[in-house]
Formats: sequence, structure tokens, C-alpha cells
Amino acid sequence: QVQLVESGGGLVQDGGSLRLSCAASGSIFRINSMGWYRQAPGKQRELVTLITWAGSINYAESVKGRFTISRDAAKNTVYLQMNSLKPEDTAVYYCAASILSMGGLVVRDYWGQGTQVTVSS
Repeated sequence: QVQLVESGGGLVQDGGSLRLSCAASGSIFRINSMGWYRQAPGKQRELVTLITWAGSINYAESVKGRFTISRDAAKNTVYLQMNSLKPEDTAVYYCAASILSMGGLVVRDYWGQGTQVTVSS
């Protein structure tokens, strides 16, 4: 089994910063990618950013220049540094990972439990 555990959400004022962490653990053979999605009330879940273990990174246009994803491959952990936060960034942020588990035949997608980020105006 593979688990994703997130931490770091909270309440911050407009213009503030937060840092999210997501650690993958369990029977991991290989991580292909990890990233962050978010879902605001009444809206669909959307991709925020994704990093492959080869190092490629994608960002949603709405967060470019403000958010930075990084990874610690040795710890199977990704971080999301969020600066210049805006009220419209308020959402539940979910960590996601594409992982081949030990003994697995196919790469599967795993999700964290979600962490609330609230930006007050």
C-alpha cells in the first residue's frame, strides 16, 4: 500500500505565504510524478502544479510566478511554496502521485486527504 500525507495548510492574509508538504510512504518501487490539485467550493478540482521525478515541472497559469514546487527524492516528498496568496487561492489542496508500487504491474494514481488553505481579504 501507498499513502500520501499532507501538511501545512491554514489561514493566511491576502499577500501572505504558506508551505505545503506531501510525503509518500509504503511499498514504493518508483515515483513517476507528484503534484498538487485544488478544489474550491462549487468548482471542479484543478491542477495547480506537477513535477516529474525526472525534473519536469508544470504550473497552472493562475499560479505561475507565485507558487514553487520542489521535491526531495530521498524522502519521497514534495513541497509547495505559495507566495503572494490571493483570496481566489482559497481551496482544499490535494497531493497526488503516480507511483509504481512494489510488485505492481501498472502505475497507479494516489491521493492525499486534502488540506485546507484559506486566504482572507
